[in-house]
Amino acid sequence: MPETRVVIVGAGIGGLSAAVNLAAEGFAVTVVEKFDKPGGKMREVDAGGAAIDAGPTVFTMREVFDAIFEKAGASLSDYLTIKPAEIIARHAWEDGSTLDLFADEERSFHAIADFAGPENAQGYRAFCREAAEIYRILDPSFIRAQKPSLPKLIWRVGPLAFSDLWRMNPYETFWNAVCRHMSDPRLRQLFARYSTYCGASPFASPATLMLVAHVEQQGVWLVEGGMHRIARALESLGRRLGVVYRYGAEVAVVTAEFGRASGVRLASGEHIAADAVVLNADPSPVAAGRLGRDAASATRRVPPRSRSLSALTLAFQAEASGLPLARHTVFFPAAPYHLEYDAIFRQRKLPPAPTVYLCAQDRDGRGDRSEDGAERFLTVVNAPALLNGSGLSLAEIEECETKTFRLMETCGLTLRPLPGALVRTAPQDFETLLPGTGGAIYGRASHGWMASFQRQGTRSTMPGLYFAGGSVHPGPGIPMAALSGALASEALLADLGLPRLLSRMATPGGMSMRSAQTIATD
Repeated sequence: MPETRVVIVGAGIGGLSAAVNLAAEGFAVTVVEKFDKPGGKMREVDAGGAAIDAGPTVFTMREVFDAIFEKAGASLSDYLTIKPAEIIARHAWEDGSTLDLFADEERSFHAIADFAGPENAQGYRAFCREAAEIYRILDPSFIRAQKPSLPKLIWRVGPLAFSDLWRMNPYETFWNAVCRHMSDPRLRQLFARYSTYCGASPFASPATLMLVAHVEQQGVWLVEGGMHRIARALESLGRRLGVVYRYGAEVAVVTAEFGRASGVRLASGEHIAADAVVLNADPSPVAAGRLGRDAASATRRVPPRSRSLSALTLAFQAEASGLPLARHTVFFPAAPYHLEYDAIFRQRKLPPAPTVYLCAQDRDGRGDRSEDGAERFLTVVNAPALLNGSGLSLAEIEECETKTFRLMETCGLTLRPLPGALVRTAPQDFETLLPGTGGAIYGRASHGWMASFQRQGTRSTMPGLYFAGGSVHPGPGIPMAALSGALASEALLADLGLPRLLSRMATPGGMSMRSAQTIATD
């Protein structure tokens, strides 16, 4: 049987995962990426000579990556050094109070009891049980399944499990679910913030997003050398399996023959023929015609007002004093929490009193560091995605920066950034990195109980064309993007009518596989 050729457009985590999964099944895989290195949103920036992670900073669901590597006959630990974080996150408020959540749920329970009293601690325990039950039901039937409709979900989980899920009030908002369990306003802020992991407001997203809290409670991992090493590890494994990576190769058009995807044409004019194409891309710019008319007709555009959160991030080096830091620290303002999301989603502007996330990238899982002096930091403030071509003004950005450092100082932390060592990324910069998305970094906002069913699935309406990445099913986040690549691989196998091949064991010298055919055009 001749080799099946697959072109993957984009070397983000979804595309890298799909490449490894397909190469392990014996496909001839070529990955084309317009940038000069892999990772997509998982990017590094140079701030005063220091490499700083400026994309995702929280690594959960390690088992997803263990499975990808095991399928390819490899071990994740041979490619990455990963250690568990003892402290999931530290949280600080303007009134001077602080609270740590731990990988050990019992430690978190006692910390919350000391922080907000026994009733709130019991509420936390009930919240964890409910979140775990939601995850137990939805993990096999929705998260790891091809994008289902509501009837298919009911069929997959069965009537008994669906009745359990229904009793968890799918129409309830995330905010109301948190309030049902905890009365302390600070705890409500803390746990409601989990909705932002999906780019959504807790006041509009469904209570089923409680499962995000469960996922984090199961373990947060620290990657030695930075998060971008995850992308490099997948790339290295792919090379060992024979995947060909072409960087600096921008795709202009997805080509089609007789209504089926037949390859891609690069901006240089070169055509790469293939039997199937996987787009590691947000569907919106594809639907807008950025990859040609054929691809545009194969998916649907996300309405601008349905876009998820964007962000204003600052990557910098600084000397820190005052509040002891964990690897992940969140600072909450005293202002009513709903004002932040009213500003972002209704008024389409930066929040008047933003919550600030700080990643101290030289701290270990207990908040310790081995060297004194300046540290590497990334701050993230939620921001609105663009509705039109305009972005934030310099005055708005600088005002938000002032509020960011002022909030941290009010909470007890003083940061003294090194001169010339700060890199900003605003919504308009994310739009430049991800054209046609409006700078929305999570795709469609998970607002309303049907939002998850509205995401693009791995299959498009064009035969031979598939999607992967954090903007498609099963959703945002590093492990979800990796799962989307695996789901795209499964769909492609099924649609080609090919039997599942045994996972190939990688040999020390690598595996020789022919890459997708390239045809030079004038």
